[in-house]
Amino acid sequence: MSFNKSYFFKHLAQTSPEPLALEIISANGMYLTDIHHKKYIDLIAGIGVSALGHGWPSVVKAIKDQAELYLHTMVYGEFILSPQVNLAKELADVLPNSLNSIYLVNSGAEAIEGAMKLAKRYTGKSKFIAATKSYHGSTQGAMSLVSEDWFAQAFRPLLPNIHFIDFNRCEDIEIIDEQTAAVVLETVKAEEGIVSPIPGYLEAIKKQCEKVGALLILDEIQAGYGRTGTLFAFEKYEVVPDILCLAKGFGGGMPLGAFIADQKIMRCLTQDPILGHITTYGGHPVSAAAALATLKELKKGTLINEIASKSERINAVLHKENLHFRNNGLWYAIEAGNFSNVLKIVKEALDNGILVDWFLFNDHCIRLAPPLIIENKHIDKEVALLAKIIAQNNT
Repeated sequence: MSFNKSYFFKHLAQTSPEPLALEIISANGMYLTDIHHKKYIDLIAGIGVSALGHGWPSVVKAIKDQAELYLHTMVYGEFILSPQVNLAKELADVLPNSLNSIYLVNSGAEAIEGAMKLAKRYTGKSKFIAATKSYHGSTQGAMSLVSEDWFAQAFRPLLPNIHFIDFNRCEDIEIIDEQTAAVVLETVKAEEGIVSPIPGYLEAIKKQCEKVGALLILDEIQAGYGRTGTLFAFEKYEVVPDILCLAKGFGGGMPLGAFIADQKIMRCLTQDPILGHITTYGGHPVSAAAALATLKELKKGTLINEIASKSERINAVLHKENLHFRNNGLWYAIEAGNFSNVLKIVKEALDNGILVDWFLFNDHCIRLAPPLIIENKHIDKEVALLAKIIAQNNT
């Protein structure tokens, strides 16, 4: 055992009894390299973070250039810092007009926390509605939106007045009433195994929110930034949220999140009380610079325009092995039968230099969410090998 591995288990807090414990020494493009110089193709993009893969040149340059100018200077929102301003302007330019005010934070969980606070403050209400088997983060407010008792029970009591609906069940929409501050939904559900909204569902939710004076918060922490084939997943479903939450791929490999709303909504955090939401490191200049470089690359359109053809190629590979799957763009849940099979597949894939994962609220599917830079050669070789491994363990 290396010294690093020993210290990892001795001094770093663990999140599971059996972490993968790969000791990574470098990463480039689609690949990670461990201490033994073995390469692994990253087919989960750091759980949706590395949209441009690892070490994208313009992102690395932006990080280096900004680090040479200044790092942290003052808590977020007090100084005019060009990486934050430029990122916000570039982001507002590609969003609908009503999503024009960007609050930069540290993570997806903080984006959800900020969005919930904003909804309570703006509407004067405290009731929230979320979908069952959704995941929005592990802080106490975000975890309150988790329906699964096995995951949240140990930390109760959490926030009161949280109610749950079944995603895509139109009969549940009437639960959204005049006491509701906001409905919080993933545009595409991640941890249940890539569950897409049925036609008209999100539109009906938004219509009901408008009817009763509630806000619609869409969580695109995993679904955003090209993953589904459009820059933002909501663009595919003809609905615009009142508040949009971003993180993961948004930061270009650096820690960054955001909640975004119309200025008329966001302004309420500045008074009664002032500093209604404050964050020290939110919008860190280096993170903002990386995010801006990432957004500029995605805005070119080349990678996003290729997602449909790449997903079709992956579909063909999976069909060849008679595998059942759900996908939305380059985001897959591949049926593996049961959790025992899932664990065997993840281990065998790792032995073959392929990094994949499973889902929090789906114990029978393999997660596939490669960087958007994946090429046909990767699909024909490593994804095809993964498909064979799944098929062999799924009989």
